Amino acid sequence: MNYKIRSIRADEWAAAKELRLVALQDPVAHLAFLETYEAAKAQPDSFYQERAVGAAEGAEKAQQIIAEGPDGEWVGTLTVLLEEAGTVDWAGFAVERKQGHIVGVFVRPEVRGIGLTEVLFDAALEWAWGRGVERVRLIVHEDNERARRFYGKVGFVPTGVVVPLSGHPAERELEMAFERP
Repeated sequence: MNYKIRSIRADEWAAAKELRLVALQDPVAHLAFLETYEAAKAQPDSFYQERAVGAAEGAEKAQQIIAEGPDGEWVGTLTVLLEEAGTVDWAGFAVERKQGHIVGVFVRPEVRGIGLTEVLFDAALEWAWGRGVERVRLIVHEDNERARRFYGKVGFVPTGVVVPLSGHPAERELEMAFERP
């Protein structure tokens, strides 16, 4: 595999924006992301600049990790957010212990199945463990079977926590977690 796995730099916000817009056009984007392509495209560049600064190499509370192809094209990404014990998460649930939260997982269809997602997850876990978290979690839509199978394959297990989707009471998202070894 001739791909480089690394954290983004703050000045790479335009590439991060471009890959996010590609991800939001994926056929399962409605299950995988809590944002639409239209909403993301309407955001000003300053939004993406701030997002990149907050998740760039050296940032303390988040890290966006990418897979970069031999030609420099970004072909995959995920972001790890740190959640501190005693705070409340985005869904309104109490955070009971320091943990990582993986969001924004995407690999371009033409490079799926070659192991890039596994390597991105390894890098995410390594970054999170290096910040002293006790576990890493993610939230996955109950109908996103492909993602749920993958997360199970790399060691994430369902915790039993169910997150209702705002505005979609019949739909649910499920928490899966990987405990620190």
